[in-house]
Amino acid sequence: MGSISIMTRVGQESLIRQTTAGAVRGSRQGAVLSWKGVPFAAAPVGERRFRRPAPPEKWHELRDATAFGPMALQRPLKSMEVVPGVGVAEDCLSLNVWAPRDAMQSAASGTPKPVMVWIHGGGYFQGSTAQRYYDGRHLAENGDVVVVSVNYRLGVFGFVDFSSLGDGGSRNSGFRHGFDANIGLRDQIAGLEWVRDNIAAFGGDPGNVTLFGESAGGASVIALMASPLTTGLFHRAIAQSAPVTSIYGRERAAAVAERLLAIVGIDRHEAHRLRDLDPFDLVDAGAELVHQVSSEVPGTLAMAPVLDDEVLPEYPLTVFREGRAPRIPLIVGTNHDESSFFKLMRSPLLPITPAAVEQMFAEIASDRPEFEGVGERITGAYPSYPRRRTPAEVSRDAGFRMPSIWLAEAHSRHAPTWMYRFDHATPLLRVTGIGATHAAELAYVFGSFAPRGKDIVFGMGGRPEALRVSARMQARWLAFAHGRSPDADAAPVDWPPYEESGRSTLIIDRDDVIEHDPDADIREAWGPEILAFR
Repeated sequence: MGSISIMTRVGQESLIRQTTAGAVRGSRQGAVLSWKGVPFAAAPVGERRFRRPAPPEKWHELRDATAFGPMALQRPLKSMEVVPGVGVAEDCLSLNVWAPRDAMQSAASGTPKPVMVWIHGGGYFQGSTAQRYYDGRHLAENGDVVVVSVNYRLGVFGFVDFSSLGDGGSRNSGFRHGFDANIGLRDQIAGLEWVRDNIAAFGGDPGNVTLFGESAGGASVIALMASPLTTGLFHRAIAQSAPVTSIYGRERAAAVAERLLAIVGIDRHEAHRLRDLDPFDLVDAGAELVHQVSSEVPGTLAMAPVLDDEVLPEYPLTVFREGRAPRIPLIVGTNHDESSFFKLMRSPLLPITPAAVEQMFAEIASDRPEFEGVGERITGAYPSYPRRRTPAEVSRDAGFRMPSIWLAEAHSRHAPTWMYRFDHATPLLRVTGIGATHAAELAYVFGSFAPRGKDIVFGMGGRPEALRVSARMQARWLAFAHGRSPDADAAPVDWPPYEESGRSTLIIDRDDVIEHDPDADIREAWGPEILAFR
C-alpha cells in the first residue's frame, strides 16, 4: 500500500480514520463511506501458519483502504461472483467497514451507530468478504448502521486441527512447531476484538454489536456464542442456514488431521513440514480431504470447528440446552429448499440421493447402536420417500432445519428468540426446481441484487416482488440491530418470539405469514435424541 497525504479530503468530509495499528483512508459511495482491506491481524505466514492470529503490525504512513484485501486461500468458484481484481493469498486477515456519512457527527453527539458484523459462509473452505452479495453499502445506508465484514482463514489453514500432532501444541506457545485449534474461529474473534477497539473511530457503537452470518458463517455465529472467549464482544446474533451440529470431537479431529497428513505424504512426527509446503498444494490436499470424508461418511464435513481447550470446550448445543450461552436476542432460520444448491453444484457436502441418505443413517447406527432403525422412522415421516425430492429434503433437515429448531428450542427458554423460514423464489427459480435454495436469501438481506438486466435469477421476471420482499427482510434485520424486536413499518406482519408451546415461525415469501409448528410431523419424527448425532 502506497503512502497518501494525510490531508486528503472529499469536500469537507474526511475519509481518514485512525485505528490502533495506523491511519486508513477510505472512499465515498453516495451516502456511505467505506474502508476496505483493513488488516486486523498480522500476516499468518511462515511460523504463523496454523497459529492463532497475532496483532497487526503497525504502519506509520497513511494506508489506502479503498479496495478489498485478498480472499483466503482457495480455488475460487466462478459462481462466487467476487469483485474483479481481488486475489487469493495466505495473507488474508483483513476486514471492511461501511458507515453512513453522518456516523461521526452522530457519535460526537452521543448517539453512535449500531454495528452489524458479517461472517461469510462457504463450507469453511471457500468464500470471501469481496463477494458481490456481501456489499454492506445498502444496509449501512438504509438502516443507519455501521457494517463490518471479516475475512478469516479457510480450509486446511483454518479448520483442520493439527494441535494433537506435536508435543505441546496449543498448550505451549513456545513450542516452535506447535499448532492451535479452531484457527478460523480465532480469526473471527480477532475481528470482533478489532471492532471493540476501533469501531468508535468510524462512528460505531462497540457496545451495540449484532453478529450475523450464513451457512458456515451462521454456524460460526453459534459457536462464538458458545465460546468463553467472546464475552461482551457482541450483543445480538442472527444465524442464517447454520449447520449447528457440524462441530466435531477431539478424536475425530485428530483422525481428520492424520488423513490430511497421509494425503500430503508427511509423517505425524514431522508435522512441522506442513509449514514448508506450497500453500496451493495444501489447498488441493484439502479438496481431496473434503472428497474423501464426504464420500465415506455422508453428512459430515471434513473441515469444521472442533472441541478444544480454549475456543470450544463443549458442543454449542450442550451449552445452549443448559442455559449457559449468553442470554442475548437471537434470530435463527433456514431456507425452504436448502439442498437444491448442493445438487446444482454437485457438491459432496450434503447427501442428496437415497443411497447416500441411507449410508448417513447407517454410519450413525454404527457409531451408536441404540439408534439402529432410527433412519426408517425418520424417512417414514416423508410420505414420498425415496421418490421425488425427498432424499434431499431429509438431508436438508439433517443439516440445517432440525439443528436450527433444536437451537431455537434451547435458546428460547432463556432469551428472546425468533425463527424464520425463507420460502421466496423468483419465477425462474421456481420453474427450474431450484426454489428458495441455500444462500438465496443473501441478496435480500444485503439488498445486493445485480443491476437490472444482469441478474439471471430474474430471467422470467419477478424483480419488483423480490425487491419488496428484500425491503421487509432488511427492515426486520435492521430493527433487530437497533435493539428492537424484528418488526418495522415496512414489515407489517408481527413476528412473535419462538416458544416451544406455539413454535411461531415467520414464513418469508411474497407475503409474510406466521405458521405455528410448520412440518410438525417431521420435527417429531426426528426427535430431540438426534442431538446425539455428530
